[in-house]
Amino acid sequence: MRLAQVHVARPLGPMDGAVMAEFARAVDPMNRLAEASPGGGWRLQGDVGNALAIPVFDDGQILIDLSVWRSVEALRDYTYRSGHAHYVKRRTEGFSALGRPHCALWWIAEGHEPSPDEAKQPLEHLQAHGPPSEAFTFTHVSDPPGLGAEAG
Repeated sequence: MRLAQVHVARPLGPMDGAVMAEFARAVDPMNRLAEASPGGGWRLQGDVGNALAIPVFDDGQILIDLSVWRSVEALRDYTYRSGHAHYVKRRTEGFSALGRPHCALWWIAEGHEPSPDEAKQPLEHLQAHGPPSEAFTFTHVSDPPGLGAEAG
């Protein structure tokens, strides 16, 4: 099993505007950092090498990040213990609160690459049922199916 993660966000301004300039400049370096991170794997990307222009929701302003990792710990290390942590700490400077879950984790079969439409389901599941279950968060981790010990 592999860990899939989806994160969505609504920027406070256009990606080519002043409010989002620092974030926009960091997208490609953070993607390269994720790709080089131990336990990193596949990530959704469009024609320009990132997923910023891929429309997923009716609200065309919502951005998506979708990737697959070897484990919860590998994703946690990238998110909170690498250069990416700087942007996590400053997320309220560039993104508005969505009022619903904005990040979901779930287990997928080895080799599977989830689609953006598939990634909506764990977010909706968290909104309706909360964690932990088939969709979960860093705070409430669910074991991979068939594993008795805690994952990540």
